[in-house]
Amino acid sequence: MEGMLPVLQQYPGLSILTFSLLFRVVHRLLHSLPLPKGLQHDEFRAWKWRNLSVSLVHSLLTGTWAVTCVILRPELLNNLHSYYTPVSYLLICVSSGYFVQDAGDIILTGHAWGSWEFLLHHALVIWCFLYALYTQRYVAGAVIALFVEVNSVTLHTRLMLKLAGAQSSSLYRINKVLNLLTYVCFRLSAQFYITWYIIRNYSWLDHGGYFLASMILINVMILVYFYRLLRSDFFPRSKSHLSQNGTHNNNSTKFLND
Repeated sequence: MEGMLPVLQQYPGLSILTFSLLFRVVHRLLHSLPLPKGLQHDEFRAWKWRNLSVSLVHSLLTGTWAVTCVILRPELLNNLHSYYTPVSYLLICVSSGYFVQDAGDIILTGHAWGSWEFLLHHALVIWCFLYALYTQRYVAGAVIALFVEVNSVTLHTRLMLKLAGAQSSSLYRINKVLNLLTYVCFRLSAQFYITWYIIRNYSWLDHGGYFLASMILINVMILVYFYRLLRSDFFPRSKSHLSQNGTHNNNSTKFLND
């Protein structure tokens, strides 16, 4: 791994493109798997299932990877600005490749308008990760940011179960509790820790203003989604109320409000 690091640092753009193509291969492999009953004749829901399947693979890989990096090198928590290891640098390369692939999938399949929130999130993440890879700054911060992928495992599972019509299953009920716990422990906590670190060290951090603004915007987005999550899974509104307010008029809006 030590010998691989100089190559990655010299050609970060090429490494991102390589991992993006690898995630596209994963997408194609998962595309060959059968869809759940009821999705075969719904183009949007079938695309969403396959998109979430790739996202789930990314989350399982990078969430575990990020937590392992910190367990093995706790210094990552104390120096988000300058400290990193070859393995953590590789992690950011891999994850950047996924976000590029996913953004491309959303745009090229014609779902950009209905998935604008995800594209905005991806754009912020890609820009921050590119900065980290090209400057070797904030690599540790990017690793901590990937703690959110632990929650994304249950989050993607939740959405896939909803697409499959399994909201009444025991698996869904167990997953929604785990999703709530991991949302607080890994998504909210990680994001707020990075925000606190930037504010605490703002006076000397490189481009601290940009990263603080980016974190605040992402924090607003995850809090809004947390509210939607609580409302949908723990405080659902009646169908008549949804109908009166015109909620869930189309597939894209329904997915974003789920």
